[in-house]
Amino acid sequence: MRNNAGRPARQFQALRAGPPAIASLICSGVAGGYNSHKFMNLKKRIFSGIQPTNIVHIGNYLGALKNWVALQDEGEAIYCVVDLHAITVPQDPKILHDKTLETAALYLACGINPDKSTIFVQSSRPEHSELTWILNCFTYMGELNRMTQFKEKAAQQKNVSVGLFDYPVLMAADILLYQTTHVPVGDDQEQHVELARDIAERINNKYACSKGKIFTIPEPIIKKETARIMGLDNPTKKMSKSASSPANYIALTDSPETIREKIKRAVTDSGNEIKATEDKPAISNLLAIFSGVSGKTTAELEKEFEGKSYSEFKEALAEAIIYELAPIQKKFKELMKDKVALRKILNEGAEKLAPLAQKTLKEVKEKVGLG
Repeated sequence: MRNNAGRPARQFQALRAGPPAIASLICSGVAGGYNSHKFMNLKKRIFSGIQPTNIVHIGNYLGALKNWVALQDEGEAIYCVVDLHAITVPQDPKILHDKTLETAALYLACGINPDKSTIFVQSSRPEHSELTWILNCFTYMGELNRMTQFKEKAAQQKNVSVGLFDYPVLMAADILLYQTTHVPVGDDQEQHVELARDIAERINNKYACSKGKIFTIPEPIIKKETARIMGLDNPTKKMSKSASSPANYIALTDSPETIREKIKRAVTDSGNEIKATEDKPAISNLLAIFSGVSGKTTAELEKEFEGKSYSEFKEALAEAIIYELAPIQKKFKELMKDKVALRKILNEGAEKLAPLAQKTLKEVKEKVGLG
C-alpha cells in the first residue's frame, strides 16, 4: 500500500502494532475500501472541520460527517479538528486535549478513511495562525460586525474575546490556505464561506499577476435536507454542542436507553399529524433526523406514519437512530483504546499538508511584501 504522495504509507503502522481490531476497523470504515490520489493535483479539493468541544451530536453527523464520507470519493478531502476555533471561548486544557482525540476518533468511526482523506489538528500547522493575521489586514470591521454567529455566541459570554470576533477570518485562513475548491458547511456557516470568498477576491484583485490568482475561490456545499438540525427541546434553535441541557441533542456516544428517553421527551407540535410543514417545526425536525438516518425521504416517512401516533413515530425514530449509531459507537470504543495510533494518523496528516500550506503562505507573504 502506498500513500497519496507515492511513498510507502506509514499511517497504519502504529495501528497494526496495536490491537489488530483497530487496523481492521479503520481499513473497513463505514465507507469501505481505499482510493489512491495524487495529493496535489486533483481539481476538487474539499476542506471542513468540527470543534473538539463538548459532544459531537446527531446534527454534526447528519449535517457534516455523513456528507464528508461521501465526499471522499469526489476529490481530495481535508478534514480538520479545529482546536484553534475552540479556544475562542474558555476551555479546560486537559478536556480540550481529550476531546481533540475523541473528535478525531469519531471522524474515523463515522467512515473518514485516512487513505482517502487527510485528517489533522488545526494547531499542528502554524500556517493557519500566520495566514489569519495577514487576512485580518484585508478584512473590514464592518464585515465582521455583520456576522450573525458572532452576535449569537457573544450573547452567551460574559466577556467576549477578540478571538471570537475574529473567528470568521481564521475560518477563511483554514479554507484558503489549502486552495480549497469546495467547503461542506451547515447553512449557518454559509456567511463565513462568503466572507472567505470576499477576502480571497480582494487579495487576488489587488495582487493579480500573469502567473494567475493567489487564492482559489471556494464554493460552499450545503446539504439542504440536513443543513440545520434543530434542538430536540427547542425546534426553533439549532441543535448545539454547547447546549445547557443534554435534552437538546443526541450525542453520537449516547447509549440506546438514553436515545430512547431523549426522543420520547422531544418536543412535538399541537395536533397529531406527522407531516413536515412550516407550522410544525418540531415534527419537521424529527422527520429530517429520521430521513437522515434511514435514507428514506420525508414524503416516504409521512406516508409510512400516516394515521399513526406521535409515540409510535418516536419509537420508530429512536430505533432507527440506535441502528445507525451502533457500528459507529463500536468503532469509536475500539479506536480510543490506542491513542498513540490516533495521534500518529493526525501527525502524519499534518506532515502531508505541510508542502501545500507552506507554498500558499510563502506566495502570500511575497505578494504583500513580507520577509
